[in-house]
Amino acid sequence: MSKSGIFTSSLAKKYWVALTGLFLITFLIGHLLGNLQLITKTGEEGRRAFNEYAYFMGHNIFIKILAYVTYFSILAHACIGLYLAVQNKKARPQNYAYNRPGTNSSTASRYMAILGTIILVFIVTHMANFWWSQKITETVPLHTKIVDRSEKQQNPVTGQTTVSNIRINYLLTTKGEYIPYTIKEMNQGIYFNPQTGQAVAGKDTALFDVKEVSHLYDKQTGLQVGEGYKDLHTVVMNFFGQSQQGQPTNKLALVAVILYVVSMFVLMFHLWHGFASAFQSLGLNHRKYNGLILFVGRAFSIVVPFLFAIIPVVIYLRR
Repeated sequence: MSKSGIFTSSLAKKYWVALTGLFLITFLIGHLLGNLQLITKTGEEGRRAFNEYAYFMGHNIFIKILAYVTYFSILAHACIGLYLAVQNKKARPQNYAYNRPGTNSSTASRYMAILGTIILVFIVTHMANFWWSQKITETVPLHTKIVDRSEKQQNPVTGQTTVSNIRINYLLTTKGEYIPYTIKEMNQGIYFNPQTGQAVAGKDTALFDVKEVSHLYDKQTGLQVGEGYKDLHTVVMNFFGQSQQGQPTNKLALVAVILYVVSMFVLMFHLWHGFASAFQSLGLNHRKYNGLILFVGRAFSIVVPFLFAIIPVVIYLRR
């Protein structure tokens, strides 16, 4: 086979579809393990664990390289797969007079192109809802934690002691520390910030400047004091109908959950045929192991999409 044939022949294209498909299968496992934290861990612990995981996935150099490989694999798998489906259709422009496809092929195998197209639409929509807001528009809020407490304060002018109810918004830094980010006096009086000596009168007073999306700078010195996590956990929760951190929930949360579950059902059918088919295309099938490959593929195609599907369902039901 010539060098050009490695990329252009029909057999080579089947190899590429199989290789990218198997790579995406391994990606699904890692993505699932990370996403399961959304329902296996709750409260501040769960929010922190997921946001730390998201930060690691976006900053580790090896993970970033794998991410670009994943983007390439998705496009290559979809484009080459659709091209082969069209070529196969052209090769047989007319159906046989007597055609019973169910006797020699599964339903999933006959509709791989359609199933793959639906999955591609889901991936694009999924990335638009989460990846785009985190990486491109940078509209994901920072990870903060609100703590209400009462403090005795002395008016420096009159010497009178009063009790002030204050709300401190702590920001989680990548150093693992919660540092005061904003302070708000909840009474009608005035709270004097002991760190700066400035008066706070019923509004949020920021102690730090946020620059470059998540980098924190001290207002007094202008020096960088840390970096905060993006609160992707809250974005996901709000999208699937669970109100957190005072953020508005998605009014179409139920629709989002249903479409997500349907997409995972489509993914199940795609994997049902694609898992074992990838091994066959690469010539890795053998009578001794075909049964095991088929069993693992069928189990994978059911368990993984099911676990993905229950995540938004559980989030919605916990709202």
